[in-house]
Amino acid sequence: MPACEEAVIDRGVACGAPRNPIDEVIAARLSCREFSGSPVSRSTIEQILRVARFAPSGANIQPWHVYVLAGAAKAEVSAALLHAYEKEPNEHVSEYQYYASEFPEPYLGRRQEFGRLFYGSLGIAQSDGAARSRQTAKNFAFFGAPVGLIVTIDRRLAMGSWLDLGMFIQNVMLAAVGRGLQSCPQETFARYHRILRPLLSIPAEQMVACGISMGHPKEQARERLMPRADVEAFASFKGFEE
Repeated sequence: MPACEEAVIDRGVACGAPRNPIDEVIAARLSCREFSGSPVSRSTIEQILRVARFAPSGANIQPWHVYVLAGAAKAEVSAALLHAYEKEPNEHVSEYQYYASEFPEPYLGRRQEFGRLFYGSLGIAQSDGAARSRQTAKNFAFFGAPVGLIVTIDRRLAMGSWLDLGMFIQNVMLAAVGRGLQSCPQETFARYHRILRPLLSIPAEQMVACGISMGHPKEQARERLMPRADVEAFASFKGFEE
């Protein structure tokens, strides 16, 4: 595990207490955008989904559905999505709004910092629209991962079920880390639901929520690129003894 993740874990561990393996899995998860392409077996993905299904779900509704792609099936989907991205840039939009129309602080600053850090790590200038577009296109090849997941939710359900879906997706990604894999959740797939629906026989009542690329990372991350706010920035404590 990179030293920065070890430091994050150690800060919250009492002196002499054993390291918690669950903490290590959570801290080791990252959004991987460059995979080795080494194969991942169907049985491994089934194991991941089998444990991820224990995510909390209000009234046990379990609102998720997953379409798992590999090999020729994944290549067919990738080709169709890339064609739509390149040839129909203004014809596809998600069925839900992921980002706010306007960002107040501190969220605006965090989003701007993400752009600087992410594109800076790739050597892409913020003003280089062509290079940014080429990087975005890599989404549709699942960043070279051998497995792609398309995750849907029943559109007839309410916002609470989206909370359940988020916890399920997190479980999927953590279970992947526990098996030596990494992943990348990708909202951009939701924009191309009209392409995905006939290819995957997605019924009308299901809404495409996101995609997930999954596989072995090409390189192990040396340090976490994106910073996280300290606990003091987002948590308030009352009633504890000092």
